[in-house]
Amino acid sequence: MGDVLAGIQATWEFETDSVLIRFERGIRAPKLFSALRERRIPHEALAAVTLSPGKRGTVVLRAVPRPGSDPLMDAADGQLKEGSDPYRLVLPADRETLAEYYADELRARIGPHADEPADRYLVAAPEAPLGFKAYDGKASFDGSKVAFRWFWTGASTAKWKAGDQSFALSELSGVEWRSPELLEGYLRLLRRGSESGPAQPDQDPAAVVFGLGYGPVHESLPFAAAVLESVRGQSPAPALSVPAARRDPADIADRIRHLGDLHGAGLVTDEEFSRKKAELLAEL
Repeated sequence: MGDVLAGIQATWEFETDSVLIRFERGIRAPKLFSALRERRIPHEALAAVTLSPGKRGTVVLRAVPRPGSDPLMDAADGQLKEGSDPYRLVLPADRETLAEYYADELRARIGPHADEPADRYLVAAPEAPLGFKAYDGKASFDGSKVAFRWFWTGASTAKWKAGDQSFALSELSGVEWRSPELLEGYLRLLRRGSESGPAQPDQDPAAVVFGLGYGPVHESLPFAAAVLESVRGQSPAPALSVPAARRDPADIADRIRHLGDLHGAGLVTDEEFSRKKAELLAEL
């Protein structure tokens, strides 16, 4: 089509095989939109297109993605607030006729498999590297592995005893994200071949927990989507091991001191203290 439809907080550019959504950046725009910047939605990723009345003299044009076509929406799993839905374009009511025209044009381009889940991701996830601060640790993803580095001020004893974590994509089967805007939000990595049920997120070394100001949607959701896309698209070939970078001696010293505090409080046994201290010293 080659046309542009400018709405409130976003602009849709209609192309031959896709819709390019460009999000506005600013104080009033949802932070998720600012973080995403733009998204290209292929027509084959759409299940439907709707037009409905909005609030305060607006109409809403919405593209409905096929299940399994967008890692961001898969990770969100229906938890996004309406105002942060990247598939909604809010327009002044006087543009309803124009919006209906583009809705019809898009409907005519929806593929024959619109009613079926997609067998692969058709919309690209945000690119790595990505990272964010959770309440109990820092999460990072470099495109090949996910790492959790615990904060001594927030991590549970179970996580400190387990130590910082690193997960190759080949170890993972998926990601579970619970919005920080809900009670007890967290991001959990789902591991292949795990037979036992997952522990509580604050006790699970494969999870980081959110809290007030930690793991915000615009940081943790794109992170979850990027990991999810990479896990689904990974090669069956085993990942090559990469030598770990040498740790900061001051960081090691802080961790040993904290381990000593846990030992002194009776939360870590003599054997656990000696073993973990030796592991930390070996990282120098």
